[in-house]
Amino acid sequence: MKGLWQAYQRVGLVPLIIIGLVLGVIVGSVIPDGGLGFVSIFGSLFVGALKAIAPLLVFVLVIASLAQHQVGTQANVRPTLMLYLVGTFLAALTAVVASKLFPVDLVLVTGEISQTPPSSLAQVLTTLLNNMVSNPIKSLVEANYMGVLTWAVLLGLALRQASEKTKQMIADVSEAVSNVVKWVIWFAPFGVFGLVAQTVAETGIESLLSYGKLLGVLVGSMLFIALVVNPLIVFFKTRKNPYPLVFTCLRESAITAFFTRSSAANIPVNMNLAAKLGLHKDTYSVTIPLGATINMAGAAITINIMTLAAAHTLGIQVDFVSALLLSVLAALGACGASGVAGGSLLLIPLACGFLNIPDDIAMQVVAIGFIIGVVQDSVETALNSSTDVLFTAAADPAYAYKG
Repeated sequence: MKGLWQAYQRVGLVPLIIIGLVLGVIVGSVIPDGGLGFVSIFGSLFVGALKAIAPLLVFVLVIASLAQHQVGTQANVRPTLMLYLVGTFLAALTAVVASKLFPVDLVLVTGEISQTPPSSLAQVLTTLLNNMVSNPIKSLVEANYMGVLTWAVLLGLALRQASEKTKQMIADVSEAVSNVVKWVIWFAPFGVFGLVAQTVAETGIESLLSYGKLLGVLVGSMLFIALVVNPLIVFFKTRKNPYPLVFTCLRESAITAFFTRSSAANIPVNMNLAAKLGLHKDTYSVTIPLGATINMAGAAITINIMTLAAAHTLGIQVDFVSALLLSVLAALGACGASGVAGGSLLLIPLACGFLNIPDDIAMQVVAIGFIIGVVQDSVETALNSSTDVLFTAAADPAYAYKG
């Protein structure tokens, strides 16, 4: 068994994930949805394990990092946050330009939306602030990362005065949780296999064809951000060739995020990648979970393109100033978007309200979002989550960058 495990590791995680992806497509195409019970459980177990360990990982890593932080060591959290904000706003502007170049007429549909969208930007930001002071135990259970981060930072600062034995115990617990995460990540090929097989079996491509142009604008904008805008941001920050780092993040973070469709579930993957890149733990233990909450370039793109498509369908003219303000609104709203599947769609009515689009039309646009969500949300999450590591590395001198 030990020899088999070593052989499995020698193949490498990324090649194994690709193998799992291909096998998932084959199995999902051959076996009908009803016969995938045993296969699909691999995906649900993998995502469940990631979501379960992620809040605990963030909590203990932040506490351990702050408790043992050496005075004078630069954590580089602020530069990373600036990159998050700039990247999200530029993504919102890119969506406006794409919508002007490739206007989309929507065939509106009716659909039942179980979630209630926020009524105003103030409500979104208030919820975000309230999450920061939520009960710490409740925050861990519900994976509320703003609450987890807030209480971890406070406890970490308080434990700076603790004895060396206490600090060592916290460091040992942090190391143990990190090792558990590594074990879970090594089962990613099985998880991807189950997720892909289930998706291929359940999702009929016919329902997506009628929204081909809309999907093309959405996915094209996200790819433009990932392959052009983000590399330019990294270049201006590092003055080095950004593409080795960009492709590393896309390969080792975006693939798993694409299939889990949850920035929160991908936090352990990103933490593991940050450690492999040699980033400073004081930096990535804070910026990566924070990025899963506020670094939402993909969400900003989804909000703007869907809203402007609704405006074009209704014949509403959007001038430059309105588009610019809509981009600010989308960027701020995206920062409050939930780090779970479909989180950005519920902010579309808020943006539609800014352009005086009726609520019933806005909710029909949200229903379209859920129809195409199997593609839109997957690409959006891949962009959001991989960018967390990309910008953290770009702002961190600890990364031995080689252009």
